[in-house]
Amino acid sequence: MRFGTIAIVGRANVGKSTFLNATLGQPLAIVSPLPQTTRDALLGVATHGDAQLAFLDTPGLHRAKTELGRRMNATALEAARAADVVLFVTDTGPARSRNSRRGLLLDAEDVELLERLPPRSRIVAAVNKVDLVPSRERLLPLLDALTKVRTLEAVVPVTFRRKADVTRVVELLATLLPEGEPGYDADMLTDRPSSYFAREYVREAVLESARGEVPHAVAVSLDEYDEAPKTVRIRATIHVEKLGQRKILVGRGGEKLKEIGTRARKRIEGLIERPVFLGLFVRVTPRWKSMPRQLAELGYTGTPTKERAGEGRS
Repeated sequence: MRFGTIAIVGRANVGKSTFLNATLGQPLAIVSPLPQTTRDALLGVATHGDAQLAFLDTPGLHRAKTELGRRMNATALEAARAADVVLFVTDTGPARSRNSRRGLLLDAEDVELLERLPPRSRIVAAVNKVDLVPSRERLLPLLDALTKVRTLEAVVPVTFRRKADVTRVVELLATLLPEGEPGYDADMLTDRPSSYFAREYVREAVLESARGEVPHAVAVSLDEYDEAPKTVRIRATIHVEKLGQRKILVGRGGEKLKEIGTRARKRIEGLIERPVFLGLFVRVTPRWKSMPRQLAELGYTGTPTKERAGEGRS
């Protein structure tokens, strides 16, 4: 029997949460085309053959300019330090594939992120979205460049929307885990309570309903989570930084907030398999992303680390 932890790390929007959901067989983690959707490390436990794999989906590593961003980076790097294996995910970069006739180039942020991973990490690199590359010859320079940055256990070209590719990566990771008894019960999927996912699924509904307008300015806190035998009653507050953002989320006559609530309620009901009564309120909480006390109250408790000199993008 094999058991171990696998930290899934990489830039934002390369497919980390897509991989986790595909491995678990259900959409546990929220997914959005917007960057920095994942803000916490999320445990997902899967069994493959005689191996139990404890995956940690992590926030996308990025150049942070807020306290929230620094805590997200710290969360990802801490997960990598504690893991038995690191799955480093990058992608083909659609823009780079269109603009480079000689082949794909390695993203400069990928180089930086690989260098920041702990020196002794056992790393498997997965290059996602290879279905967007017109020929394998265009892909080879990228695969070769990865091996020149760090010593890697393997470099695997994949498309995480293909079940066979996901299985291939899981099988490879399982062979790298140490021998040992399972760390979790056989029927365990995650260590997060359903209340955590209620909060996350409300935020996901905001991302889906207000694309590009207020995504990074939004946080969600739970005011009530009452589980009765047949129903669950939830009241949540959506925090934004500016009055204009509140107006966008509420919408004319409250229509936008009603749409968000309907999306979130259906998602939560799909997880807990019970009817949900969901009440939402939108509150202006200025500069919450940069206030340590406010971040702690909202559940973002990761310890920040110093960012490299010159980093200034969110």
